[in-house]
Amino acid sequence: MQLIQSTMLEEHKTTMLAQEFVLRQRVDIVNALCRSGSSEYLESVLDILLSQEQLTWEDYQNILVPGRSLHTNTRQLLDLVFSKGVEPCMYLMTALQQVLPKFTRAGSNENINEERDVTSAHALMTQRARLVRELKDVDGLLDALVASGHFSSLDCDVVKLPTRTPSQQVRTLLDLVLAKGDPAGEVVLKYAQQQQTCGSLVKGSEQSLPKEFSRYQKKLSSSVLAQSSFVGTYGGGSVMRLDDIYTEGQLELPQDLSEANCVCVTLEDIIGVVGTVNTEADTVLLSGDAGSGKSTLLQRLHLLWARGAALQEFLLLFPFSCRRLNSEQRELSVIDLLFQHCCWPDRDKDEIFQFILDNPHLILFTFDGLDELKDTFSDEQRLCCPTQCAPVPIVLFNLLQGCLMKGVRKIVSSRPQAVSPALKKHLRKEVILKGFSPSGIDSFVRKHHNDPTVAVKVLQSLKTNRALLGLCHSPVLCWIVSQCHKELLDGHEESPKTITHAYLMILQHFFQRHSSVNTTDGLSWMLQHHTTVLHLGQLAFVGINCSAYVFSQAELNKCGVTEMDVGSGFLIQSKSMSSNHIKTFEFLHVTIQCFFAAAFIVLSTTIEHCTIPRLFKTQDPLMAPLGSTCFHGCLSSSEQQQKPLDDRDTIEAKHQNIQITAMFLCGLLSQRHQFLWLQCCSRANIEKRAKLVAKCLSKSLHKHFKSIPQPVQGEKKSMHAMPGFVWLIKCIYEMQESAVAKDAMSKMDVQHLKLTYCNIGPVECTALAYVLQHLKNPVGLQLDYNSAGDVGIEQLLPCLHICQSLYLRNNNISDEGISKLITKGILCENFQKIALFNNKLTDNSMKYFSELLKNRQNFFALRLGNNNISAEGAKQLAEGLKLNHSLKYLGLWGNKIGDTGAEALAYALENSKSLVWLSLVGNGVGNAGAFALANVIRNCTSLEELWLTDNCITRPGVDSLREALQHNIRVKSVWLKKNHLSEEDIEEFAQESRLII
Repeated sequence: MQLIQSTMLEEHKTTMLAQEFVLRQRVDIVNALCRSGSSEYLESVLDILLSQEQLTWEDYQNILVPGRSLHTNTRQLLDLVFSKGVEPCMYLMTALQQVLPKFTRAGSNENINEERDVTSAHALMTQRARLVRELKDVDGLLDALVASGHFSSLDCDVVKLPTRTPSQQVRTLLDLVLAKGDPAGEVVLKYAQQQQTCGSLVKGSEQSLPKEFSRYQKKLSSSVLAQSSFVGTYGGGSVMRLDDIYTEGQLELPQDLSEANCVCVTLEDIIGVVGTVNTEADTVLLSGDAGSGKSTLLQRLHLLWARGAALQEFLLLFPFSCRRLNSEQRELSVIDLLFQHCCWPDRDKDEIFQFILDNPHLILFTFDGLDELKDTFSDEQRLCCPTQCAPVPIVLFNLLQGCLMKGVRKIVSSRPQAVSPALKKHLRKEVILKGFSPSGIDSFVRKHHNDPTVAVKVLQSLKTNRALLGLCHSPVLCWIVSQCHKELLDGHEESPKTITHAYLMILQHFFQRHSSVNTTDGLSWMLQHHTTVLHLGQLAFVGINCSAYVFSQAELNKCGVTEMDVGSGFLIQSKSMSSNHIKTFEFLHVTIQCFFAAAFIVLSTTIEHCTIPRLFKTQDPLMAPLGSTCFHGCLSSSEQQQKPLDDRDTIEAKHQNIQITAMFLCGLLSQRHQFLWLQCCSRANIEKRAKLVAKCLSKSLHKHFKSIPQPVQGEKKSMHAMPGFVWLIKCIYEMQESAVAKDAMSKMDVQHLKLTYCNIGPVECTALAYVLQHLKNPVGLQLDYNSAGDVGIEQLLPCLHICQSLYLRNNNISDEGISKLITKGILCENFQKIALFNNKLTDNSMKYFSELLKNRQNFFALRLGNNNISAEGAKQLAEGLKLNHSLKYLGLWGNKIGDTGAEALAYALENSKSLVWLSLVGNGVGNAGAFALANVIRNCTSLEELWLTDNCITRPGVDSLREALQHNIRVKSVWLKKNHLSEEDIEEFAQESRLII
């Protein structure tokens, strides 16, 4: 009895110690779980507690709140476990020991930071207030921590979250450093000391500032704040606060073949260290298609800087618009560019400029719309003196390449097609803006409607019209849909499926909003505003021809643009920070200018017959003869005399806008929209131009097909998309005429169509499906490294019956998209192969693949590498594999199936008569999995290759695989590199030639 009582007392003490441990060791537990900056340790502990039923699923979700800091989530776990009592605390102690073996029980003198220098930690704590106040160069400190190997890019992401103020970023950095221990702490203390010594902390900088600098800084900040706080609408008649409507777009680093997935970045990462490829360069490229939101993003950065909420390592920020620089005819120096085009100092201009020259690292320039310059980038003419005058493009190009103002950080935005290799070699890095994600569309629509009921109705309308939802991934089209919500919800006409239809909707919306005549006749609005369309169309047409996007009052008058035309809302007064108060105008967006240029080609009686064929030339514009121009010969003789012939740079710079114009022309001349023009033009003229457009499209595509080389004997005939192919496909889709699509595809005789790195999004997927469904023979469609997403996958379904194989690596696809793709694929007999490496698939998608395998006995290849598939998903997939007798290739590398998943797959495949290749690389497979897979080697008569590289297999597992090979001479190789083998084991097993150790 005494022994029992003693045992019970000891157990009671242990349980009480568990709860006391959680309370007393709270700081060390938080530091231990957060020390890597990754949530992996925390999530592992949660997995254990969840499996032991110490946490409910609701508890789990309340702890792992997206967007909340890792430290906060960890503290939430400790609070919850402590509140649940003694038993959950004991389970937490056990879980900590499993995940972090060095972490011991309460009462031990050891802890996870036992080797940390107390002096270093004490210094960081005692100097914390000063460090938070004085450390302003967070980027520089992060660079030092990354260079020393103590911080990863993920750590930098955690610190540089755009929602954090500069002070919060420093505090987060110090928290991470404290958790990482002594070496990282020493880097911070050493860096802070060096910065103090050099006087580059803000306090030190202030002491060396010229007396007028603070006055100028406030004036510049005030000007930037005024210019960036609001977004104009309807011809300047009203404005919206940028804060109220700004929605984050998808920012990514360029995809690299060596990387598993694309890297998503945040707003401040544009300037940060993440993604840097050339540390000697100063220029960051922000690239994105027309309408992706580049200008708005830069405006957001300007606003945050002016408020002191971001980019505070830069004392001065100078924003420039390339379209407004286009109109600058004078030769300027850098000092003129800064002060005349941005903000003029009230006094001591030279002293302020000298400070800028002496402290380039404290200055930031932004250039919006490099693709809208008349000249493309060139590094042939060098300019090194900041006071020397030169044409604006020369000054700008020398700034970007660092000949001028070396050390000043520059951000330049541009469409990717307009960025030449000559510029790319001078880039610090590139950041790509992809437009809105599905959640971004939701957020944008809700912000644009004060009435939540209306917003919900618009979103419901988008969900029922997936083609329209695909269009809304482009911010400019999402804005159009939001503006025209009444037309969409009233249901008087079909919702738009094409880009042209969406722009016609905004055209009608603006005209009816500003019309003095209230008409409900759908056929009369175009006739009523015919002259305005002509006037604005001529202005747009002339501007596209000479790469002009900002227009003076004189240029408006020349094209007959009246105050009433301006009042329609498509032209707005240009913003300018310069001291020049001349009034200028620009179209709401460059795509709207292209739309009006296309409308002018439809309506004008002065357009020559040769104009339309010139629009559809697909060759590289630099290959065109010097002096040629798309619209040359289409203008009046007086206009030709006043507008110089284009040189090579001008042709290339406007090539993208010409393509957009051509795409709109296809849509405007489609059968669906011809009725609008028949009120203003003769039927014969409209039909003639429509036939000419169809002929040009077909002819251009046939030229593509003729250039396809003959295949090597034994290989499939393939076609890699050439420049302009996707654009021509989109043009055909805008026409919405199946006869044109059938004719265009009639001569496409290939077995494999490769469209990798072609910026294929939901809109392009819709167009591809519309055209490719008319192919006569099945084709392999390769769309790797694009941005199709779940919406794009759904848009591809109409052409799935003609796809023999589908490659969708790195396309941001989740289970939602897969459910629809496979449901359709089961019904398509030609559909035999799919590759989905590097997406966002989970176990939930495996039931669809299982059904595919059960129902299709001619399906050959399933590659699902580098997703989020666990043992549970492998079990579901195995159910389909048991009933399938055709699968030859199964790739599951880079998942998390472990031994349990490997055993399930092995059991399903061990008697397969079709399997040729199986890859389970990097799946945490150990000896148990190897024993099961040995049965596959022994019994599968078709197997040739088994890949088990980068797993956890030890000698017994390899012995079983080697023994199985003796029973199957068909197997050519078993790959076992990077497993848990000694050097002696490797040397011994290497004697078996089929074991690749």
